[in-house]
Amino acid sequence: MIYLDHAATTPCRPEVAEAMLPYLTEHFGNPSSVHAIGQEARRALDASRDRVAALIGAKAEEIVFTGSGTEADNLAIIGTFLQQRGRKNHLVTAATEHHAVLHTGEWLHGWGAAEVTVLPVDAAGRVDPEDVRRAIRPETFLVSIMAANNEIGSVNPVREIGAVCREAGVPFHTDAVQWAGALPLNVDDLNVDLLVLTAHKCYGPKGIGVLYARRGTRFQPVTHGGGQERGRRPGTESVAGAVALAKALELAVAEQPQARPRITALRDRLVRSVLERIPSSFLNGVELGPDRLPNNANLSFPGAESDMLVLNMDLEGIACSSGSACTAGAIEPSHVVQALGLPHERLISALRLSLGRATTEADVDIAVDALERIVTRLRR
Repeated sequence: MIYLDHAATTPCRPEVAEAMLPYLTEHFGNPSSVHAIGQEARRALDASRDRVAALIGAKAEEIVFTGSGTEADNLAIIGTFLQQRGRKNHLVTAATEHHAVLHTGEWLHGWGAAEVTVLPVDAAGRVDPEDVRRAIRPETFLVSIMAANNEIGSVNPVREIGAVCREAGVPFHTDAVQWAGALPLNVDDLNVDLLVLTAHKCYGPKGIGVLYARRGTRFQPVTHGGGQERGRRPGTESVAGAVALAKALELAVAEQPQARPRITALRDRLVRSVLERIPSSFLNGVELGPDRLPNNANLSFPGAESDMLVLNMDLEGIACSSGSACTAGAIEPSHVVQALGLPHERLISALRLSLGRATTEADVDIAVDALERIVTRLRR
């Protein structure tokens, strides 16, 4: 099987699994326990927090471990709303956000608790910082714009958006789960106050995420029952998960200077081969270059519907997707590609191929060959 769905999840690296294993077996203690076994787990948790903080340019006390990126997004949005409830009730976000953000905003709005402004994106899927500036009101409690899109790979001008928010005195939250490990990440450089990442997008396990919260950025917990994570996210921490996340991120950051140009070249090879060999095929999102995630190729093939493309590619031994894994089974075209304003024929024929550290030139060439056969057959 050729795996080209790394935007959905990545395989856990052997080094990461090896690092976390002792904390599932002999070092199994609860980090809140005061005895020696518990304190051994506490030391591992604290060391992991230190490592994650150092890797993103943060302080250890600004790192909150969560159970996923989705939970971290919810904590950032709902927690900030609760902190400012009664004073501010306006959220600014964008049409291409992950459902962890959009559905959370819809939930707040549905309760009559908040107003939500959903900004459009340009034809490349990027948010204009000036649109953010115009959308901010005195009652805005948060701006939430993702760093890089999980479906079309478009990289947003996060630094500029963050600067706009800082000038307006509004906290800025970004979902950076696709950015982390793929592009250089420093929270000060990005001008962010709240940032989310997760292990399983950078070759770690599922079930562990991080919310970075800049010192002074206050939010309320959204679950209750314990004082863990400085009272911000109660519940016994996953020590093994935290160790794994730190290790996965550390490896990704160390290897990025070599890995990024290699994967970018493979992506460009894939896209250019498809566009040259398959008539009436189109690249969705931003053009090839630095404003696109290195591993992302989102393409449309009018006359061949997305679900049939995915199914037939799977039968050829190639795993890919039509969009976010969180919307699997959806019949309607992805909200992300719809936001680009594409013709209907391109919306219903969009296919995402996302490359990874183990992808080879041979894999890319086999995928292109298979796509050419499948698209030709489906169009007939």
